[in-house]
Amino acid sequence: MQRDTSTRRAGRPWARSARLARLTMAALVALLAGGGLAGAVSADQGLALSTPFPAVAVEPGKSVSFDLVVSSTNQRRVNLSVPQVPTGWTATLRGGGFVVDAVEAGPGTKPAVTLSVDVPKDAAEGTVRVVVRAVSGSASDELPLDLRVTSAAGGSVSMTTDNPALRDNAGATFPFTVQLKNDTPQELTFSLNAEGPQGSAGWDITAHPAGQNQAASVVVGAGSSQNVDVSVKPPDDVAAGTYPVTVQAVSGDQTASIDLQVEIVGQEKLQLTTPDQRLSTNATAGARKDVQLVVANQGTAPLANVALSGTGPTGWDIAFDKATIAEIPPQKTETVTAHLTPSGSAIAGDYQVTFTARTADSVTQSIQMRVTVDTSLSWGLVGIGLIGLTVVGLGWVFQRYGRR
Repeated sequence: MQRDTSTRRAGRPWARSARLARLTMAALVALLAGGGLAGAVSADQGLALSTPFPAVAVEPGKSVSFDLVVSSTNQRRVNLSVPQVPTGWTATLRGGGFVVDAVEAGPGTKPAVTLSVDVPKDAAEGTVRVVVRAVSGSASDELPLDLRVTSAAGGSVSMTTDNPALRDNAGATFPFTVQLKNDTPQELTFSLNAEGPQGSAGWDITAHPAGQNQAASVVVGAGSSQNVDVSVKPPDDVAAGTYPVTVQAVSGDQTASIDLQVEIVGQEKLQLTTPDQRLSTNATAGARKDVQLVVANQGTAPLANVALSGTGPTGWDIAFDKATIAEIPPQKTETVTAHLTPSGSAIAGDYQVTFTARTADSVTQSIQMRVTVDTSLSWGLVGIGLIGLTVVGLGWVFQRYGRR
């Protein structure tokens, strides 16, 4: 019996070690089980904050926005806050047109929230962090956002066109299509303005969003572009040449401009008339009558080699003191004298004479003049002489035969 007791006592240290090992394993299993349970509980919380662009660049003095999505596996109220914001910066949570402190989230419901961050003008360049927190009961999540402050992040605005120069006659309308591009990170509202050449009185110039003739401003989203229609109508009497037109789009301190060109092609416009605008005159058969004609250039291009001609009844002679005018500048006139000689055998009455002016480019203008012809004075004297002879003859007849 003593041997057995000593034997059991001798085995106790081993048994004690075995029990300790079993306890240690049990503790490890329990710890692992607890950890697994904690992970399961954390996963079951099902609350998450996310954004498609968690790190962006921003210019000092500007604002930047983050589109946040609040996801929850359970329908619940989720409180939102921004616990970490750099000193002097402003962060605002907005949704549905309101400044929000909480949203309702759940399966199939992912409320969209926008975080707006205003960066001070004196913000130092570098990367800073803003943290957004979502809390619902014991569930919570945090979303870190990184903002890299740099003066090069502001982007720019520009105006381009495929056809910066157009050509046409004076009085025509010149249509331009200009693309206004906003390469900044925010939506901008631009006011539009268009100016013609210096001293451009009488020019009709407009700029408006494509398809919106009455609008004077245009909204362009961040990274987007919008077409602008520009219409330029010079005065009818503008001289031939090339004229500049400038279009500007202004939004705050952002300005875009583009220079356009309108090329006016000279237009020939010939007019033929008389100094007093009368188109009738008197003449005597067989005698020369001088008629003054005014040749006017009412166009915007010089008139070259203007030839004058006239046609009248058969036997009439029409000549000019200047049959060809070498050049008439725009908006200038030349006076020409037509030598009109009716036929000597023309009887008294009204006749029609046509005067024509024709340029080297076959631009033609004609007028018709009524000429009232009186018989020649010599014929009158002959008539008077015949009448006198007749009277004398009758007197002689009565004197000789009257006595019988």
